[in-house]
Amino acid sequence: MHQSALIECIPNFSEGRRSDVIAQIVAAARTASVHVLDVSSDVDHNRTVVTIAGAPEAVMDAAFAMCAAAAERIDLDVHQGVHPRIGATDVIPFVPLRGITLEACAELARRLGRRIADELGLPVYLYEAAALRSERRSLAAIRRGGYEALKAVIESDPARAPDYGAPKLGKAGAVAVGARMPLIAFNAYLNTDDVETARAVAEAIRESGGGLKHVKALGLLVDGRAQVSMNLTDYRQTGLFTVMQSVTREAARYGAAVERTELVGLIPQEALINYAIDALGLPAHARRLILEGRLGETTGDYRPILFDEQ
Repeated sequence: MHQSALIECIPNFSEGRRSDVIAQIVAAARTASVHVLDVSSDVDHNRTVVTIAGAPEAVMDAAFAMCAAAAERIDLDVHQGVHPRIGATDVIPFVPLRGITLEACAELARRLGRRIADELGLPVYLYEAAALRSERRSLAAIRRGGYEALKAVIESDPARAPDYGAPKLGKAGAVAVGARMPLIAFNAYLNTDDVETARAVAEAIRESGGGLKHVKALGLLVDGRAQVSMNLTDYRQTGLFTVMQSVTREAARYGAAVERTELVGLIPQEALINYAIDALGLPAHARRLILEGRLGETTGDYRPILFDEQ
């Protein structure tokens, strides 16, 4: 591990409505060595996504502190929201940004998972690069049926037993901890309230339905609109432009159109540049013609250029 290793962590919490609870969870991460980059909450999903970054050990400690705060304040027996979830802290992914490998992040995830089980008494499931069992690489497989289904079988079904902790579910539920490369959480709202249309679009475009590689998708009803909720797990292989074309085309089959889109959390700049290049039909070498990039290579000072109004 490099001395200046930098990682990102994007814990998801099953609370998007009580601002005081959200603030208390986020406050648990605020230390001098951890940067809170973004907090994104949604009332219908009843979920908050927090993005933090910093040195690996500091970020791991911050994630633990937030998980502890959430476990004290969120009761899954009364929680309701349209997004699948198994716990108060539903998922904690670590993402390598600089000077650290994915496998090192996976080991960090395993250490955190064991600590959560030992000190907080919560069942922990390891997923993606941190998974100890191949069938648990997929977060969707771990989260199948949500908290309610897991609560019914965790004590009796060995296939649903946690990787760490006792096979018993309390009101704070379980936690999925993992390591992965950067992904884009991207939602498209359709101009209809027919959730079946969103589900049909999601089924057509997601990889598991025979659609686009590296795309996960669900159809939900959010804010009175049918929403196609997506995760792009490898935007370099399947980019935003391809995804938007597919969503638009599939929605049109049902007489619907994309009304607006949104990001949940942060997005790599490269993904937006790729979208622009693909949408404009520019050749791949156009990436070398970006003004800020060329200035950065020449001067060592890369920053966005904002032109003041004249």
